[in-house]
Amino acid sequence: MTDRLVPTENERHTYTHNGQKIYQWDQTLEEVNIYVDVPEGCSAKFLFCDIESQNLKFGIKGNPPFLDKPLERKCIKDDSFWTLEDGVLHITLTKMEKGQTWPAALQGQGTDAMSADKDQRRLLLERFQQEHAGFDFSGAEVSGTCPDPRTFMEGVKYDN
Repeated sequence: MTDRLVPTENERHTYTHNGQKIYQWDQTLEEVNIYVDVPEGCSAKFLFCDIESQNLKFGIKGNPPFLDKPLERKCIKDDSFWTLEDGVLHITLTKMEKGQTWPAALQGQGTDAMSADKDQRRLLLERFQQEHAGFDFSGAEVSGTCPDPRTFMEGVKYDN
């Protein structure tokens, strides 16, 4: 049931520059996902992707990085990874702090306040879904001011 609360492709945030889509991103309680269209015919062996706990750099080997930016928040480097599927570079960053709402994937490229609030509400419902697996929160709504999903009611419970 948790899959129903994962953002769909239409719910991703899009970062554009000079009218061109640079990347899309979304987040779950535990991950931030970045999606980048790569040139047609480009395979994984031509790409590089360096994920650090506070920085992301990727591009085509032998060229300057397409993107080299600090992350909005810290990620767990060793649990983060990238794949290439159907012409899309998919970068999965594991959040350092589970449940933390990221206002952007990369620094200086944040979303508007309404989109950030929508993300926070969805993450709170995702947290409820994980903690109460027998219930379906996919149709639920959070009204009023949305609390921080990471700290609300004694905070996020971590698996040990």
